[in-house]
This record gives sequence, C-alpha cells and structure tokens, in this order.
Amino acid sequence: MPEPLIKPRTLSGFRDFLPAAMIPREQLMETARKVYRSYGFAPIDTPTLEHADILCGKGSDETDRQMYRFEDNGGRDVGMRFDLTVPLARFVAQHASELGMPFKRYHIATVWRGERPQAGRYREFAQCDFDTIGTTSIASDIETGLVVFDLMKAIGFDRFSIRINNRKVLNGLLNKSGLAEHSVAVLRALDKLPKIGREKVHAEMNDVTGASANQIDQILQLAEISGDRDSVLSQLEPICSGSELAQEGLQQLRDISSAADSAGIEDHNLQIDVSIARGLDYYTGTIYETFLDDLPSIGSVCSGGRYDNLAQLYTKQQLPGIGASLGLDRLLAAMQTLEMIPTTKTPADVMVVQFDSTYLNRYISIARSLRTFGLKVEVFPDAKKLNQQFKYADRRGFRAVIIAGADEFESNQVQVKWLNDGSQTSVPIDDDAKELAEMLASGLK
Repeated sequence: MPEPLIKPRTLSGFRDFLPAAMIPREQLMETARKVYRSYGFAPIDTPTLEHADILCGKGSDETDRQMYRFEDNGGRDVGMRFDLTVPLARFVAQHASELGMPFKRYHIATVWRGERPQAGRYREFAQCDFDTIGTTSIASDIETGLVVFDLMKAIGFDRFSIRINNRKVLNGLLNKSGLAEHSVAVLRALDKLPKIGREKVHAEMNDVTGASANQIDQILQLAEISGDRDSVLSQLEPICSGSELAQEGLQQLRDISSAADSAGIEDHNLQIDVSIARGLDYYTGTIYETFLDDLPSIGSVCSGGRYDNLAQLYTKQQLPGIGASLGLDRLLAAMQTLEMIPTTKTPADVMVVQFDSTYLNRYISIARSLRTFGLKVEVFPDAKKLNQQFKYADRRGFRAVIIAGADEFESNQVQVKWLNDGSQTSVPIDDDAKELAEMLASGLK
C-alpha cells in the first residue's frame, strides 16, 4: 500500500519565494551591496545559531521572548539570531585583533523572531546591515545617515524621511526629571507613541514607572516638538539646559544637521524627530528611523543607531559602534503596495526561440555569444509550436525573442521581436553576434 501523501504547507510567518518575488528581492540586496561597498564597508557572515547567553538580554525583553531557543543535540543552550547587530558585537570582540579598528562591515542575512505575523512582518526575514566599529567620531554618525539617504535614492525613492534623534538627549532629560532608573521602560513606551497615541503611552509610563503626571507630561512634550531641523534644534536648547548629557546629544544633532546641509539633503528627507526612541536597549547616542511618505503605516524601513556599550558584554576592549539595517521584507512589501515592482518571472531579458531542433547548436552558440556582451539570454529547450514558445516568453516577462530558421541562417540574419509592442526587426548575425548584441542592448535600456 503506498504511503499517504504529505500535504505541502509552510509554517505561519514563513514563506516560499517564487521567482516573481525572489528576483526583486535579490535586486534589492545587490543595490544595498553596491551602496555599502561604495563607502568601504566589507562583507562578513556569522552563524545562524549562537550560544543563548550571547543573545539573551542584548535586545529587549520582547526579543528575548521572541527568540527561537532550544537545546541542541550536544546539550547546549542555543538560540537563532534575532538581528545581526548582537552577533556582530560577539564577532568583533572575538576577532578584533585580526580586523583592526575602525572596522566597517555589511551583512545581508536571515534572522528569526517568533512574533505575531502581520502585514510586512514575518517570523523569518532578511536584514541588510552596515556598521562601523571602533570609533566614537561624529563622522561615523554623519556617514550612517548619508548611507541611508543614498540607499533609499538608489532603490528608487524620493519621498521618504530619515528621522533622527539622540538617546543622550532623552536620557539627559530623564535624569533631570528624576526618571533615570526607569529609562528603559520610559523609552520603550515612548517608542510606541506613533502606534498607540499619547493617552495610552501616558498610561503605560505611569503603570511601569509610577511617575507623576507632570513628569510624564515633560517627556511627552519633548517628544511632540516638531518643525524643520533648525526649529527643532532651537526648541531643544532651553530644554537641554542643565544636563551635560542632553547638551552633548543636542550638539551631535547639530553636527549631523549641519553635515546634511553641506551634502544638500533637505529637511523633508532628513528630520530631527525627538519622539523616536528605538525599542532596543543597547542604543546610546544617535538613532535613525526611515519612513516612506506614501506609505507611513508600514513603519520604519531602515533603522539603527549608535551602541557604544554593546561589545563590552564580551570584551574589556572599547569597541563603540554605529550602524543601520534595511528591513528588506518590509520594504519589498511596501514597494509591492506602491506598484514599484515589475512583474517578471525570469532574470533574463532575451529568449532564443527553438524554431527548428536541427539548429539547436546554432541557437546555443548565439546565446553564448550574446552573454559575452553582458546580455542575459535563455534558449527555449524544446522545438514546440511558436505560439507556445511566445506564450512562455510573455508569461515569464522576457522583453525580446530571437527567431531564426533555415532561411535566416542561410542569409545570416535573425529576427528580433519586441514583446512590449510586437515590432520585429531583421538583424545581421556573424560569428561573434556583436551587431545583434548592440541592437539588443540599445533596445533594452
């Protein structure tokens, strides 16, 4: 008796990626790599599994609860990485002498969090991180903002806002208001302000800290400051007075704003937003969140900040760091909603029709020649009816097909048909197919 068939299915919060989804995903990763490399960031990789004590307590109570954690076959307590920053801290602490400081890295890889799946949020997702380790220079804070700006532009966005704040401003004001011992709880509650509103954040702060209504109002009034960069900085000056830590954070915000002015980045693309706090516990200075103007509801698509104390959990060496992470899956979900992703199921632009199987070697030769000129070409594997091959090409998203049979080869010609408008052109073909390659490359621009 045959074994019963197993029903094909995926776990909740996990996905298969068909070519139509995987092609833009890989293109986005490659765009990130190009931008990161342009600033001198080098690639690294780390294991999926870490010892649990490496990961636990390094993000927040929430990330600890969401961590996939288990005992492996060797009896070790292990966890699957929930982000790429904590493994980076372990990585640089372990390899600092080999790397040299400062060290600039990027890391594009999968992470796991057992959170409730929802639109744009999954239990398995990719992050595209870049970080600079080993310097506290404001130049690295500035550069982080510039990388995010260039990355969003390279992806194809003009309408976006990089919102920056500084934990020193927030922590300095918490010290002034007598809430320093509750800073983690206050900042986590403040981070929810755009999602749940002022009233609920006020209630949460009161519940977890026991702070007075006046103390909480002072924090919320700070978070509600708005305006262009110069206006926000002016409003912060009297508030930060009397706290050395807050004034230090304010000066760093001034420096970043000044550099943005020099780089030609306008206020609508880089804003000072005192309401953002970033929920993770390890941030110590500048923090970043990036929102799409046309789809703010999807949340931040590129976030990060400075974390000068994280590596101290693993080494006595001072290894301050700053960086950010592109939320690949969330951004792809947004781009799909905004109809920015073309529907294609093949990475190739050109398909060679197999008109007559006796000329298979010629078709393969043409395709190989075109590839030497940088074109992406697929040869249809069977000599099926032309309408079937055209249907395949159209369904996959090819932009052009090459057609040739006995008559064409005898006259050293091939036919190029453009699928967007159905136009067809006869093109001479020689041994290296250079003229054909130039014609195709021009039409594919």
